[in-house]
Amino acid sequence: MVEVAPFHEFVIKLHGLCNIACDHCYVYELRDTGWKSRPAVMADRTMEQLALRIAEHARRHRLPQVTLVLHGGEPLMAGRARVDRLVTAVRQALDTTTRLRLSLQTNGTLLNDAWLDLCHRHGIAVGVSLDGDRTANDRHRRRADGRSSHPAVERGLRLLRSPRHRDRYAGLLCTVDLRNPPLATYEALLAQEPPRIDFLLPHATWQYPPPGHDPARAPYAAWLITVFDRWYRSAAPPETRVRIFEDLVDLALGGSPASEAVGGAAAGFIVVDTDGSVQLADAYRAVHDGASETGLDVFAHDFDTVARAPRVAGARRGRSELARQCTDCSVVEMCGGGMRAHRYRPENAFDNPSVYCADLMGVAEHIGHRVRSDVRELLEGLR
Repeated sequence: MVEVAPFHEFVIKLHGLCNIACDHCYVYELRDTGWKSRPAVMADRTMEQLALRIAEHARRHRLPQVTLVLHGGEPLMAGRARVDRLVTAVRQALDTTTRLRLSLQTNGTLLNDAWLDLCHRHGIAVGVSLDGDRTANDRHRRRADGRSSHPAVERGLRLLRSPRHRDRYAGLLCTVDLRNPPLATYEALLAQEPPRIDFLLPHATWQYPPPGHDPARAPYAAWLITVFDRWYRSAAPPETRVRIFEDLVDLALGGSPASEAVGGAAAGFIVVDTDGSVQLADAYRAVHDGASETGLDVFAHDFDTVARAPRVAGARRGRSELARQCTDCSVVEMCGGGMRAHRYRPENAFDNPSVYCADLMGVAEHIGHRVRSDVRELLEGLR
């Protein structure tokens, strides 16, 4: 039987619904409608089976560590007892030789001391989605009745960055909106004292391009470059880590790809939804209805079977399946073709450059030139 590359990370859709109504949400607002037919919350039976499948996979591949990312929807809507039950089930199922790493991605509105005490008990790192200051955040992240979610997120973040809970604070996830001034957005995020910031380009395809898409002007590159220059000029060490910038700096200096977003690393994670069905990454929800579906589930299939499934294997090929235009590009070692889902066109599926090609090229060229120039200057100064 063909050997498979194991999954090291499992994104668990513990609760399928959300308590706010972000109009840029990739779960509810893009092409996919699968969430409508799934249970709102993961049942006990599904959690128990999932725990057994993860442990089975870890033993088979002798994994020293597996990561669980508790996700949604809004995972805190599942309640503390359910989170405790899932984490306990997975930990008990794993051998003592496999370490369990835990994180949780939340909109932050439901965070309180009781939740954070649970996170301390289980060692769960907490990431919060925030798009900037109140004006920036309220462009998209409002409640269903139109009220701002920002005050509730602020309350949650004040708790999270307090001395009592600071070590549970993983960072902020910000979806880029070109209407939000880049420096003001970055400063607003810095004000929350995050240990790390992830900037997410809106999930989009050639069929459904992102807002403001303009390959001639590359506006997303301009936005990110403005923030990069501010971040790069800051004191050493920087005020915070920024994942996309760190990855591109490392790649500019010959490092290995660490993510699918840039560098073209093969996906090392898989998604499990509330009904136990196995899904591709949420980015595929931007492609077409059902694009994230694998047709597999944790009751009938182990994770090796999942890894061998053609749709899953195709999504994990990394740079080996890039379009010819990408393989011949001068910055392919840095951008890696971007996220696979962002390459989609109906006529030839994923055999295209990313819809963000011009933006990725602009950012990669700028960072590569800046970093290599600084290294050359440093080396000349040592002679």
